[in-house]
Amino acid sequence: MPPRWVYPQIGGEGKIARALGRELRISLKESVEIAKVIKGMKLDEAISYLEKVIRKEVPVPYTRHRKQIAHRRGVDAQFPEWRTPVGRYPVKAARYILKVLRNARNNAENQGLDPERLVIVHAAAHKGRYLKRYMPRAFGRATPWFSTTTNFEVIVKEVD
Repeated sequence: MPPRWVYPQIGGEGKIARALGRELRISLKESVEIAKVIKGMKLDEAISYLEKVIRKEVPVPYTRHRKQIAHRRGVDAQFPEWRTPVGRYPVKAARYILKVLRNARNNAENQGLDPERLVIVHAAAHKGRYLKRYMPRAFGRATPWFSTTTNFEVIVKEVD
């Protein structure tokens, strides 16, 4: 069933496209940091940025979850507004989010929007379903083998 919510802060209902990644097996913390960076970027810039993150050429600045993380060269120069030298290369999360961004571009093209004029106006990561599994052990015991999932949503808007 499609989601039934609206975003009142985003105007121009005819000029937006959205894409959702449901129950992705990626880290929520890394997804939140990537969402902060790509929000406000042009869609093509965000796609090329995530491709560079996957190749480990450009780090993602970490602002919220930053304890015991090494400084990375280029974080201060590329993102002066974040004022943090701390960053990482979340390759797996970047791959999944890149698929969601490409899906948003395809959805926009299907609606007749110009892909070169698309800007990411909303990007957010939320907790997904909690997968509970158990690993059998000796003497009739079982060890919990739990894992979390992440829901990622993107809304792009055509600007003039």
